[in-house]
Amino acid sequence: MPVLVIEIPWDPNITSIGGLLLSWHGLFTAIGILAGVQIALRMARVVRYDEDAAYTLALVGVPSGIVGARLLYVWEGGDWSPREIIAIAGGGISIWGGILGGVVGAFAFAVWRRYPVGRGLDIAAFGLILGQAIGRLGDVVNGEHFARPTGLPWGVIYTDPDSPAWKYSETWGAHHPATTYELLGDLVILGVLFVVLFRVFRRRPGITFFVYLVGYAVMRFFLTYLRVDSAELLGLRVPQVVSLLVLLAAIPGVWYFLRQPEEPAPPGPDVPPPGRVPVRR
Repeated sequence: MPVLVIEIPWDPNITSIGGLLLSWHGLFTAIGILAGVQIALRMARVVRYDEDAAYTLALVGVPSGIVGARLLYVWEGGDWSPREIIAIAGGGISIWGGILGGVVGAFAFAVWRRYPVGRGLDIAAFGLILGQAIGRLGDVVNGEHFARPTGLPWGVIYTDPDSPAWKYSETWGAHHPATTYELLGDLVILGVLFVVLFRVFRRRPGITFFVYLVGYAVMRFFLTYLRVDSAELLGLRVPQVVSLLVLLAAIPGVWYFLRQPEEPAPPGPDVPPPGRVPVRR
């Protein structure tokens, strides 16, 4: 055991209401969804994207993301029983499943309704990455995911017997805070997206989304080497396989949007939406 270690003593469960268990993981997941929707709607106003269309896409993307998150988690666990699939209250979701499910559902709906797809993907990227970052706070508190042991000063151990990582900490000692690494990486990607949208690819709708997608896929591929709680497939862990597939799928997407005619650049976050007059103070 290293001299310096971070102890996480919190009970992963907050309370039980009417037989429904409220956990920190569930709370931060809900907050992440709400915050993600709010920043996406804010970005829609900034880039002059139709707000009604943005609301509608959020209403489609959130439930399809939840379905995708659960299905990929169940597939990875190998239990396809109907009872297991719908047991969302018992925990267990996949970040990649949530991303792909939400994007595919909203994308299909946008194409059907003929909404502008490129800018829609761009604003969705902000909501997705912020929601992921906040959701990871629940993983940090709960100890949902196990990582390799470490002697680094920021290694973590979980001391509450109800934490999923308690027995793992008792057996292996301090381990990498892999979910904290991912949280910090998500925030870095969020900052990069602002630069890309308003500075680098201002006239190229869709490219900001693929910067997010590729950035997260690369980060998740390498961070998964620190994780020990994912099933293996083709010599890699499932999140790594999904990351590689996403990177391959991103190539034609980037090619397509780079070939489209340039559009007017978004005005930037400091420009008021139409109908509002800036007030001098």
